[in-house]
Amino acid sequence: MTGDVNDPFSPFTGRRCPEGADEGRRQPRMSTLPRLPASSPRERGEESLPRAAAPLLGFGRLLRRYGFPVAPEQVSGFMQAVALLGPRSMADIHEAALATLAPPPDRRDEFEAHFQSHFYGNTAAVVEGEADEETRIKDDGGAGDEENEVARQEEGGALSSGAEQLSARDFQRDGDGLAAFRRKLASALPARRSFRTVRTHARGKLDLRRSLREIVSADGDIPSPLLRRRQTVPRKLLLLIDVSGSMKLYTSDYLKLAHAAVQGADRAEIFTFGTRLTRITTPLRIRDRDQALARVAALVDDWDGGTRMGPTLLAFLSVPRFSGFARGAAVVILSDALERGDHAELEMAMRRLSARAFRLSLATPLAGDPRFQPATAALHAILPMLDDLVDGSSISGLADFILSLARPASAAAAIWKRVS
Repeated sequence: MTGDVNDPFSPFTGRRCPEGADEGRRQPRMSTLPRLPASSPRERGEESLPRAAAPLLGFGRLLRRYGFPVAPEQVSGFMQAVALLGPRSMADIHEAALATLAPPPDRRDEFEAHFQSHFYGNTAAVVEGEADEETRIKDDGGAGDEENEVARQEEGGALSSGAEQLSARDFQRDGDGLAAFRRKLASALPARRSFRTVRTHARGKLDLRRSLREIVSADGDIPSPLLRRRQTVPRKLLLLIDVSGSMKLYTSDYLKLAHAAVQGADRAEIFTFGTRLTRITTPLRIRDRDQALARVAALVDDWDGGTRMGPTLLAFLSVPRFSGFARGAAVVILSDALERGDHAELEMAMRRLSARAFRLSLATPLAGDPRFQPATAALHAILPMLDDLVDGSSISGLADFILSLARPASAAAAIWKRVS
């Protein structure tokens, strides 16, 4: 193949070279090239890209990683637009990115921060942003070594803040009294009918294929018909635990309950959220509770800091693997739901969670006060999406509530409307 000098896209397709650079070099025929497997990098188009195009392709991948709706055709158009523009400066690349990748107007500042971080190395634009920065997600890996700041003296809602504070945590060794909860959980969770089938002796549908096979093997004799029925399996349990400063008095008990849930249920998933989102299911699978909580303490970075409940829940839903955990699951959020500022993101996240979950519950320690009413703007907005709004101030009460998730109950809005 020979290069086309008039092709404007050739800087990014590797077909253009300086005049005379390929003189005396014989180009191989396509038929003489070795045949590569279908999964090779060359057939996927990765090896044919020059080194200069890698940052452009990487920027598109970065945006998709943070939830921007960027299609492969847009990334290809971005690279072609840069080739058409020259580019003569970084301003040309910036204009090409805006024109082809089309960031939503409400995420324009976030787009600019990622552009500065990717092309200029200015990580401060993303890491040290304001309250609307991208929520960081950690999936059972790494640990923070920052030391815990001096504990503040306020309790309850006075600790609620949107500012990020990274700290470490150490859990005391004591008894949990959750042995009965751990034993009963697997059989107490809500169940669903699986599409998988199991053999049964009664009340099933005829397994025609295996029945005919038995008849053939018995030389035409008619044996008892073989029956199968759809299997009943327990639903997933998803616990989302608030580890912000306003919940510091309850975090230790919640994590003990989470460890018992992971040990007792086959399909339990646990996440913590404050200013960041962290999946802690893997360390909680360790049978020894003290060792498991020590791993969790090293994994989570945002102990006793601020809270951005809406953005962190939206970050959870933006990861397809994580949002899949909520589909058809019993979702229990352990938080006081004291959202600072605008609660629009929290309302959006709860609406999407409610649509995915089999049952969505909020356990708040504030409900332990007999005078409690869901009167804050955030609680009032999300109350219609909740199936349950219960007291989360007692670990034994929470255990009893989780064991009762299979039993039907009135919607949270109806219950609290009668109470108020």
